Amino acid sequence: MDQMVNKQSLEIFRGKRVLVTGDTGFKGSWLCLWLHHLGAQVYGYALPPKNEDDHFNLLGLNNLIEHVTGDIRDFSSVKAAFDKFQPEILFHLAAQPLVRLSYAEPKPTFDTNVAGSVNILEAARQCDPLKALVYVTSDKCYRNNEWIWGYRENDELGGHDPYSASKAAAELVFSSYQDSFFHTRPGFGAATVRAGNVIGGGDWATDRIVPDAIRALRSSKDIFLRSPSSTRPWQHVLEPLSGYLLVAARLLEEPKRFSGAWNFGPNAQSICTVKDLAEMIVADWGCGRVDVASELDAPHEANLLHLNCDKAHQLLHWQPKWEVTRAIGETVAWYRGVHQGQNAMEISSQQIKQYMES
Repeated sequence: MDQMVNKQSLEIFRGKRVLVTGDTGFKGSWLCLWLHHLGAQVYGYALPPKNEDDHFNLLGLNNLIEHVTGDIRDFSSVKAAFDKFQPEILFHLAAQPLVRLSYAEPKPTFDTNVAGSVNILEAARQCDPLKALVYVTSDKCYRNNEWIWGYRENDELGGHDPYSASKAAAELVFSSYQDSFFHTRPGFGAATVRAGNVIGGGDWATDRIVPDAIRALRSSKDIFLRSPSSTRPWQHVLEPLSGYLLVAARLLEEPKRFSGAWNFGPNAQSICTVKDLAEMIVADWGCGRVDVASELDAPHEANLLHLNCDKAHQLLHWQPKWEVTRAIGETVAWYRGVHQGQNAMEISSQQIKQYMES
């Protein structure tokens, strides 16, 4: 997607009422900031931020958008937010997003990612002003056979761990609502979007390689790796978000044509091991050391999983812009800058601007 198509496509958000569930999360806060810069009227619904230095807090996002604190597992609260905001566009990102946490807390994971998503879809079904729904799941919704080729949107769904299974189930729930209610709704489009291995400034989740590495570097400690040889297609957070925004824009223009499932992932050149990623982080930070920590009885995690994005390339004219070294460089620059006292809003806004212009 070239610069001109990008900017022209996203002008459609100016003045639109946009609701983002999960706005206090990593991806949700970046999306809200981008929508704010695009001139949208942005509303958010989510649990409170977990940490003082979460991206949402560092941005002062509560002063830029209208946020309501709530739990997507509570339908009455969800419905009240929809009734209040009357959104024209909905991005559903609220979720329990961590594989390893899903082993420790399987029921809350399913309650949030499946039952919570049902609540969102039901509220969307009853929201007459809503014209476009972008429903975010994960690349892990696919049944992972450790293939060397990428998964297409029509490949089999599944999940070994509770998180992956919950995302596959959330896709089935979406499909039911699409076939039963949304497909025949005039002037309405709904899409599910799948991405994974997203990195960028402001992510402080536990058991994720980049936040874990940054915490170690800030404390002058070694970066310990559990699965150094695991291979991932890493991408900067702005990459899939640009795809989500483009899908929403197209749904407003041609709702039935662009409804359905979409993959958003990096090019093959951005696939590398966890160890390679950690070493690049150390190099960009300027100091530090990577070590391998043996972990007995570690829960199962996929070694290889990446997406085929031909559909997005051909029909949306979407292409990733930042290869892995740029993605890591921008990510480390964000953390290093904030660590040194720079303003998070300025750094994040500048990175969005640079991405738009690249």
